[in-house]
Amino acid sequence: MRPLSKIAPDWWDYTTLDVELLNDAARLSAGDLAALARPGFAIQFYDTIEDFYLAEALEYITAWRQATPDRPAGICGPIGPTEQLPLVARLVNELDLNLRHAHFWGMDEWVLDGRAAPEDFPLSFARADRQLCFDRIRPELRMPESQLHFPDIPPDAYSRSFDQARCLVMQGGQGEVKHWAFNDPPRRAGAYRDVPPSPAEYRKLGTRIVDLHPMTIIQNARTSGGGVVTNVPTQAISVGPLETWKAEKVSIWHAGAHDNPFGLRLTTLMISKRLPDSAVPMSLLADHPNVQFNFLRSGIGTTDAEMH
Repeated sequence: MRPLSKIAPDWWDYTTLDVELLNDAARLSAGDLAALARPGFAIQFYDTIEDFYLAEALEYITAWRQATPDRPAGICGPIGPTEQLPLVARLVNELDLNLRHAHFWGMDEWVLDGRAAPEDFPLSFARADRQLCFDRIRPELRMPESQLHFPDIPPDAYSRSFDQARCLVMQGGQGEVKHWAFNDPPRRAGAYRDVPPSPAEYRKLGTRIVDLHPMTIIQNARTSGGGVVTNVPTQAISVGPLETWKAEKVSIWHAGAHDNPFGLRLTTLMISKRLPDSAVPMSLLADHPNVQFNFLRSGIGTTDAEMH
């Protein structure tokens, strides 16, 4: 029997893992992280925050430059981090990059009363993408509205769009519950009362409505809502592993702002050692053929006890 979560006993999460694995992760130094790279799992470090977010923005440009009339292509991107988005717009404008054959997929969106949150919702991800990036691109360079894909309910059209153009890169951050997009661990109930879903079972999940882990709700209140937990929805619609495995590359950006030093170490170790576990959704990327973790060196931190 795996232990109950120390955070939310009715849910699965990383605190239900074997304590030896957790301790191994906590002992890793920044140098140890670099040594965990392997074929199919690259690890990149950046020494300044400017270089970090410029490199993230350039992934958009590199992907969109490969889009052609007969091979449309694009990138799937997150809200969190967002600092790269205004840089993307500036680069497109300065380079006169015409996006007529390019695509963009938003990763996720909040769900309110069974429907995707409208763009006038203060926490709307689609609105953030538009305001921080796409509305800043010169009109003559913008991609057609039909090539901007945001998850909706029902999710069928959004999911099919991953077969209509190449998703060259799926970017993401890492939340404190160790998710990409809103691929959260499931509740500890029903068939998953004693064990979480197997990695193979979780990987079959496509774009869907997700019940959010309490840790995710608290984190989003902290990072986006001034701590007002009651304003954060308890559900979201999220791109799934099914679509993620259609992306040619998964690129995760760790600035140290969304997850903590321990979390950065844990998922790096689990992916490197091929230890997928659906209680740590990010670890499922151990089975993806092309994953890159990008670290801001100053954000790696330490796991040493330190009283404040």
